[in-house]
This record gives sequence, structure tokens and C-alpha cells, in this order.
Amino acid sequence: MATPRPDSLPLVGRRILICRPQPEADRLAEVFREAGADAQVLPLIAREPLPEDPASRTLILNLDEFSRVIAVSPYAASLLLEWLDTWWPQTPSGIQWYGVGAGTAAVLAGYGLNTRQPKTGHTSEDLLQLPELASLDHEKVLVVRGQEGRELIPQTLEERGARVTVLPLYRRYRPDYDKTTLIAMLNNFSPEAIITLSGETLNNLIALSENTGHNLEDTLLVVPVERIAEQARLAGLRRTCIPGSLADSTIVAAVAEQLASLDGGSGNTK
Repeated sequence: MATPRPDSLPLVGRRILICRPQPEADRLAEVFREAGADAQVLPLIAREPLPEDPASRTLILNLDEFSRVIAVSPYAASLLLEWLDTWWPQTPSGIQWYGVGAGTAAVLAGYGLNTRQPKTGHTSEDLLQLPELASLDHEKVLVVRGQEGRELIPQTLEERGARVTVLPLYRRYRPDYDKTTLIAMLNNFSPEAIITLSGETLNNLIALSENTGHNLEDTLLVVPVERIAEQARLAGLRRTCIPGSLADSTIVAAVAEQLASLDGGSGNTK
């Protein structure tokens, strides 16, 4: 296959700032660079596993008591699999496994688990649309996630009759950047598009930009769902883009399309 000329790449010379956690940030940055972009990385959420304690260990050892296990993110799924490797030489049978979105489901499926996921979409709301989760009469459901997270899945499943247990496996926190780094990334680099794939990431970006005096109003913000787009608009940030999925290639294609649209003066950013 012929290598495309640099000037034929869809994002040649475009400045993209990626605020995802690692290692996802570096992986996405490489895909942007392959499309010609000048991609820089500034993770605005960091994650670390929580230490093992008796309560979490007991839940894992009693995993076979649950009829359904739901992982809310790829990171949650990967940590769960590490626990399975440690405590379950043979994966317990009879469990229905779920991933919120294709990326999370792929992590579980890669371990050999028959995993279910939303038919379309990648949100908690999409997962809850699955018909098999509509009525859960006294079923025991384990939700694997971070230390803090949305309560939509546990609360909704409890309303539908399930006995839900939440297993937090990691914590999220905002990395500490000095002002020089922030000015270099936000002011000097002056990104045309910023990848902010969670509400927490967006909040951290807004707070840090205020510390540098950077105005985000003319920057294209890539957000995962309409709920986060509305969050941006309430903060006075009107240019948002919601990709069709959170696959790296889809994100890159959406940014290329939206920046080209802005160049054309259409003003269409949705």
C-alpha cells in the first residue's frame, strides 16, 4: 500500500491536545499523528489501583454468588481480570458479564469471557436499555468501577429488583501540573481541538485554563455524550463534538470533519 503524502493527510498541521488518562492518551496521540496532526498529551485524570483489603478480597472470593457482573470502564475491567488471575485459577461459571461500551466489553472478551454490551452507544444509559436488565428479581449484581462514579447503574438496577454490590477497584485524581507546563500546553501550543472524554476531565480542564488565563471559547472540545456537551455549554463553551463512538479512529475522523467544517465557515459543531 502506498504511503500517503504528508500534505494529503486529513489533519496535517492541526494542533490537538489529548487529556485522556494514560495509556489511552499516548495511544490516541499516535493515531492523530498518523493523520498528520501535531498531537500533545496532557492527562487531566490519573488512576491508581486501590490496595487490597479484606472486604474487596471477600467479594472476589465470593464472585460465584453473583449472577451478573458489570464493568463500567476498560480500566475497571482490566483490574478485575488481575484479581481473577490471582484468586480464580478457573473462572467461575454461571455469571453473565457486561461491559459499558465496546472498549470495556473487549477487555473482558479478550480474557475469554462471553461478554454483553449495549447494542448501540457506550454509556450507562445505553447498557440499561438491554431487555435482560429490565427485571432482576432479587438477582445479585456486582458493579466494578472506580472509587467514585455515577450511581445510575446501581440505583436503576436496585429499582428493578436487583441486590447490587459496588466493588471499587481504583481511584481517580487530577495530576498536579506547574503553571509553566499549563501555559506551554494551553497558551503557547494553542490547541485547535481538545479531547475531554468525561465530565471530570472537562471540569479539570476548565479549572486549569482559568489559572492560565486561556480562553477555551473558540476551541473544539471532543466530548463523549450530549450530557457532557451540555455541561460545556453551561460553562460558556459552545464548540463541542460528539464522535459516533470512542474508538480512536472514530475520534480522529470526527475531529478532522469538524475542523474542516469550521474552516468552511459553516459553524456546525455537532
